[in-house]
Amino acid sequence: MFTTKGSVKTEKAAKYLVQLCKHFAHKVEVDLGETTGNVAFPMGPCVITAHEDRLTFDGQSHKPEGIESMKGVIIIHLDKFAWREAPLDYQWEDGETPDV
Repeated sequence: MFTTKGSVKTEKAAKYLVQLCKHFAHKVEVDLGETTGNVAFPMGPCVITAHEDRLTFDGQSHKPEGIESMKGVIIIHLDKFAWREAPLDYQWEDGETPDV
């Protein structure tokens, strides 16, 4: 399983969490809580979490291309929603875990 852990600093994390999840819910299954959103992307699941000063992303995919696609979808949409804060500084750490 391929993984990614990402983060981006923003003072509006809670607002962007809701915007992202509501937008993604038009096409995929989303479970939105107070501070987290579980998004069932076609390439794999991603948990988006709003912290006081940042958004974090914890995604998984069976293929490395899925991770790149997931990151691209998140970046494209968050950049649109947060255009007043541009440019956002995304930090990503990709990895691989053994399939169980």
